Amino acid sequence: MPGRSPTCVRLAGSSSGPPSIGRVEKTDEHARAAHLLDAQSKAAELFVAIEERGLIRPGVGERQVSGEIRDLAADMFGVARHWHKRIVHGGENTLATARDNPPDRLIADDDIVFVDLGPIFEEWEADFGRTFVLGDDPRKLALRNDLPKVWEESRVYFEANPDITGAQLFDHVVELSRAAGWEFGGAIAGHLVGEFPHEKIAGHEIDSYVAPGSDLPMRRVDSQGRQCHWILEIHLIDPGRQFGGFHEELLDLRR
Repeated sequence: MPGRSPTCVRLAGSSSGPPSIGRVEKTDEHARAAHLLDAQSKAAELFVAIEERGLIRPGVGERQVSGEIRDLAADMFGVARHWHKRIVHGGENTLATARDNPPDRLIADDDIVFVDLGPIFEEWEADFGRTFVLGDDPRKLALRNDLPKVWEESRVYFEANPDITGAQLFDHVVELSRAAGWEFGGAIAGHLVGEFPHEKIAGHEIDSYVAPGSDLPMRRVDSQGRQCHWILEIHLIDPGRQFGGFHEELLDLRR
């Protein structure tokens, strides 16, 4: 997304009069949505290539895989920037969140690994995460398979509640995670998609996140009248066996 996107606010708009803050042309909104969906489509292609080329493999370190993914993104799409750090976590490191920096770890033969990427495609951000299982551990396979189910159930709840807040969606995500037999491992369950200061969020900017204390309706516009768009992220963990998984993509936009 070009420029820096401010925290979205709910603004009162008028149905008549000249364009102003709180209003934006529908064609502009359609273009913004199309750009975000296109960026996500490219990210999904990148993940397919990651799997097809066998980059997630035993005996190599997470940082090496991260570098190989960087090079692959550059080769496939000319990606030169990522709006957040590339995350490749395996084993016990899958319990870590985006703010953590666990030590580099070799991927094992019977491992679970998640990849969380934020590539920028032609100035538009993607944020996409998926989980890979090496071997046939039934519990790890079950977690991987439950991730998209919990994600989709969370989206259904979001779509059924027009005035939902970030805090309300977070609470429901935690409930769904536990109902599926896991714990929720994240401090947040999503965020606005755009070039906002993700790593340096201040207390008054909590409404940029799907998190406790995020009490504004998620369906709102920013100070320039643009629709807020959201990423939903699901981080399921098994505290007893010390592993987890991650699933992330656009929440409010569909093709």
